[in-house]
Amino acid sequence: MTRKTVRIAMNGVTGRMGYRQHLVRSILSLREQGGLDLGDGTVLWPEPVLVGRREHALRAIAEQHGLEHWSTDLDAVLADPSIEIYFDSQLTSAREEAVKQAIAAGKHIYCEKPTSTSVAGAVELARLATEAGVKHGVVQDKLFLPGLQKLRRLVEGGFFGQILSVRGEFGYWVFEGDWQSAQRPSWNYRAEDGGGIVADMFPHWDYVLHELFGRVRSVQALTATHIPQRWDEQGKPYDATADDAAYGIFELEGGAVAQINSSWAVRVNRDELVEFQVDGTHGSAVAGLRKCRVQHRSATPKPVWNPDLPATETFRDQWQEVPDNADFDNGFKAQWELFLRHVVLDEPWQWDLLAGARGVQLAELGLKSSAEGRRFDVPELSL
Repeated sequence: MTRKTVRIAMNGVTGRMGYRQHLVRSILSLREQGGLDLGDGTVLWPEPVLVGRREHALRAIAEQHGLEHWSTDLDAVLADPSIEIYFDSQLTSAREEAVKQAIAAGKHIYCEKPTSTSVAGAVELARLATEAGVKHGVVQDKLFLPGLQKLRRLVEGGFFGQILSVRGEFGYWVFEGDWQSAQRPSWNYRAEDGGGIVADMFPHWDYVLHELFGRVRSVQALTATHIPQRWDEQGKPYDATADDAAYGIFELEGGAVAQINSSWAVRVNRDELVEFQVDGTHGSAVAGLRKCRVQHRSATPKPVWNPDLPATETFRDQWQEVPDNADFDNGFKAQWELFLRHVVLDEPWQWDLLAGARGVQLAELGLKSSAEGRRFDVPELSL
């Protein structure tokens, strides 16, 4: 076996997502398994170079995991010709400028979403990367969740017949921060810092709907800031200026209608933190992060509405569990592997910066819809 090292500048690994999912559970996990076997006698060895603003945090992470390379000087890192890939999981407000720098330096780009705070900025990143001839990708991790992979299997196998509707429920109670610490950083609840559940979650819903059921043709949304005051990491109160809940209706190509509720002010009464129910003429399914249950039309019971009598059947027990039939790896790691193969072997890749711009567009139109009380068509984007 020949070992090929690929050096990756990882900016934002001191944050929760950048550290846990991208560094530890993806890049370091690949190293723990001996690298990525490319299938041609070559093993790809990812070498992370940690980048950020907090020197003490970077040093602590590097020491904890036995990593040699870290820096607070992004310019110097991007000037290093041995670094091939730039990865960004910073705050959204800082991402666009850093990605532009990396493109100008000739680095391949892989980044979290949203890619920018505006559609114009997101499309410009896609244009710049394409013109520079660098490979580029955006994290679209939920496509790789076991539950949604099972759902894809059902769609591609024709299980549903004609798909009529998709209903999604996402969210959980994020503590305000006064009597219990919040599970999410305070910037998420400040619009001036790029926060808001629409900006966070509508890019996810765009690629999930687009990939599994059809392109989003129109959006109508209502947003809310249900919790107007929260407490930050230092225990100081602040005004929550960003939306913490969004209720969206999406018309899909082909005629199906999707309704997705997203909220950080809801208590969970479902099997998983996100669930999608898909109803079709031939069958229905409910998919979460890991599990997926189905009910075929041949096994659909015939409920009768009678409010005078208690229900005599347990509706959840009438569904059948979809078997795994495969080993599912961490979704972030699975997409990292595909991107690395795309960079090194030029294998096909579809989740580029233009796909990321579609998510920004849906979020922007969702916010506009809520502000103006209107439904908006979603035009196709191009460079």
